[in-house]
Amino acid sequence: MTQTIPDAQAHGSTATRRAIPDRLGTPIARILRRWEVLLFGVAVVIFIANALASPYFLNIWNLSDATFNFTEKALIAFAMALLVISGEIDLSVAAIIALASTAMGAAAQAGFGTAALLAIGLSVGLGCGLVNGLLVSAMKLPSIVVTIGTMSLYRGISYIVLGDKAYGNYPDSFAFFGQGYVLGPISFELMLFAGFAILFAILLHATNFGRQVFVIGNNDFAARFSGIPVERVKFILFLLTGLMSGIAAICLTSRLGSTRPSIAQGWELEVVTMVVLGGVSILGGAGTIGGVVIAAFVMGLVTFGLGLLNVPGIVMSIFIGLLLIVTIALPIVAGRIKAMSRQ
Repeated sequence: MTQTIPDAQAHGSTATRRAIPDRLGTPIARILRRWEVLLFGVAVVIFIANALASPYFLNIWNLSDATFNFTEKALIAFAMALLVISGEIDLSVAAIIALASTAMGAAAQAGFGTAALLAIGLSVGLGCGLVNGLLVSAMKLPSIVVTIGTMSLYRGISYIVLGDKAYGNYPDSFAFFGQGYVLGPISFELMLFAGFAILFAILLHATNFGRQVFVIGNNDFAARFSGIPVERVKFILFLLTGLMSGIAAICLTSRLGSTRPSIAQGWELEVVTMVVLGGVSILGGAGTIGGVVIAAFVMGLVTFGLGLLNVPGIVMSIFIGLLLIVTIALPIVAGRIKAMSRQ
């Protein structure tokens, strides 16, 4: 649609100043162009494909089990999304899980109860997030370099403590957090996932803190001159990411019932993929929690469907890697094509 704006009466005639193209389109068209809507469509297609490919997929208990493929990773992805929107990243999250699980395992062998194990898991996660946050916000070190270093540090400590051994003998009540069901086929982990999705959506999209995160991600330099405490906000985000990694460690350790130093190996890649697939810009400044929620379901449905078809784990890893490359490259390529079309 084009609007013509008449100029003022000049030299006895009415001239046309310029034409303004209406590029916004209708409200429905704008909604349909949103990444979250497209991703939801992909999720529906994958769901239907899985239902047609395997007769066991539509079983309600199988669908419930499918949620275990993404709930623990999604808990970390919620905090990681805020961190990436702010222009930072944490690649040590899987190693934090390993260290927290190792600490809980050592405490369980010493006879500590469930309450103490929960406190230890949360404390280790917060402690690791504290270290990452101080190194990035106080010492001004690049987050990708810092967290690659702490990734090796945290998991290295787990290997030193455990070697080729494993911890087990957790209290029976501890199993509820990773294996328990709240109502019928609805697991405790799924309820935890839903609760934190709502909390992080409110935090990012309905609070002043969330607005500060977007401003920092769009222009760190301008945010400082606007009076936003950039370092403090980033420090809090690293704390949140560490805390959510500790919660994920509790759920994963409880579900497996044991601890090995290789626990959650490679999860940092899947968490970042989940965040980017959800529409969070890897460059910072844009993204939604809703998109991350849908991306979690997409990845969970894909991995569960491939598992029902007995696809090897290495193939799933290849798929996750390709998915990460495509989701990062797609917006960049689309932007370049759009820029070329305007020339």
